[in-house]
Amino acid sequence: MARVTAGQISGRNPDASRLVDLKNGLLSRRIFIEREIYEQELEQVFARTWLFLAHESMIPSPGDFFTTTMGEDPVIVIRDSSGKVNAFINSCRHRGMKVCRADQGNAASFTCAYHGWTYGNDGKLIGVPNFQDAYFEQLDMEQWGLVPVAQVDSYKGLVFGNFDAGAPSLLDYLGPMAWYLDSLVDRREGGVEFIEGHKWLIPANWKFCADNFGGDSYHVGISHASAAISGYFDVGILDGTMVSPGNGHCVIATKPSDAAMSVEIPDGANPLLRPYAESVVVEAETRLGSRMRKITPIVGTVFPNFSYLRTVAHTFRVWHPRGPDKTEAWTWCFVDKAAPADVKQAIRKQFLWTFSPAGSFEQDDMENWQFCTITGRGVMTRQIPQSIGMGMGHDKYNEDYLGMASEAPNSENNQRHFYGFWDQLMSGRSWKEMTLSPTL
Repeated sequence: MARVTAGQISGRNPDASRLVDLKNGLLSRRIFIEREIYEQELEQVFARTWLFLAHESMIPSPGDFFTTTMGEDPVIVIRDSSGKVNAFINSCRHRGMKVCRADQGNAASFTCAYHGWTYGNDGKLIGVPNFQDAYFEQLDMEQWGLVPVAQVDSYKGLVFGNFDAGAPSLLDYLGPMAWYLDSLVDRREGGVEFIEGHKWLIPANWKFCADNFGGDSYHVGISHASAAISGYFDVGILDGTMVSPGNGHCVIATKPSDAAMSVEIPDGANPLLRPYAESVVVEAETRLGSRMRKITPIVGTVFPNFSYLRTVAHTFRVWHPRGPDKTEAWTWCFVDKAAPADVKQAIRKQFLWTFSPAGSFEQDDMENWQFCTITGRGVMTRQIPQSIGMGMGHDKYNEDYLGMASEAPNSENNQRHFYGFWDQLMSGRSWKEMTLSPTL
């Protein structure tokens, strides 16, 4: 299979010379539909960057496990019997069968259903049928354990993995984005817990989902107009700022009008949020610092495919790629672990109404992403570049916001940084050659 070089586009289209043309604010539609580009993404993006695996509240006890994927590689996230969190490729070393087919649970060991090879929850091979009479005790058990994910690390309860042993540490990779995660998961003692989750398929390329959550407030008053009219949220929050903290990460944020808003965005459908926010302001500001009063994150994406939304619904989500035109969305509702039970339940219900598979907002978004993907299938349409030039030349570094920030409420600053970082990865650059900063 011929390799697609990043920056390459069909020679039949002289108006678009690159897949990602930051100078002119253009983006090739080929990146959303072509199989060769998708396969290269799995290698250059998903096999090299830090990917969200699980939250520690999902695996609280020794032996607890959760199965997920990194790109399209199946992975088991396990808290072993000693309490250490590990991640292994979920594939038997004998013939490749999944050793664990459950979504989650608790186990001291995993036995392959094909030929019975058995692995401990620390990944070691501990049992092989016919070890004496078929292998003559010559199989080196130490060499045939489950293959570990090269790097596994946790940030404030969020567990990430990276197949690239030479990649920067998780903290270096997150950079200033870490503070934005703090504002969600570390504003109260005890952090957060995940209390509900859903999975469903979206007939769209994963990047449409990730860049929408990472920097598209432009669509909200149009695509979600009916929800805005119904009073789900204050349209005034759309007067926000696009922030790019570096490494492709993206944030949409707003300036809080008061201390309580810096904790929770006003929500007309959830009257419990405002008094709850007022009750935890002091604790949150003690933990997050004075920056909390200057900027309030609304929605964002940790590059490449881990997104969050705190307005209307408290949700973390992963956009799992399942082909160039299919994404499997995995979403969870998160709440402060120390929050009262009635507040947790109110947030959970709001999550279900708005950003579950049948939620009012989710339906709007999925239709947009589906048709954006479909149009890219056309031979001629595929040669027409997308415009991501909104706000070009009107972004600047903002110390308070920890990144390049737009000067207008609507800008494609974040899309340019997201796809600019994608372009660097796809080019095959080493990490030393990458631009690991908020500026491109």
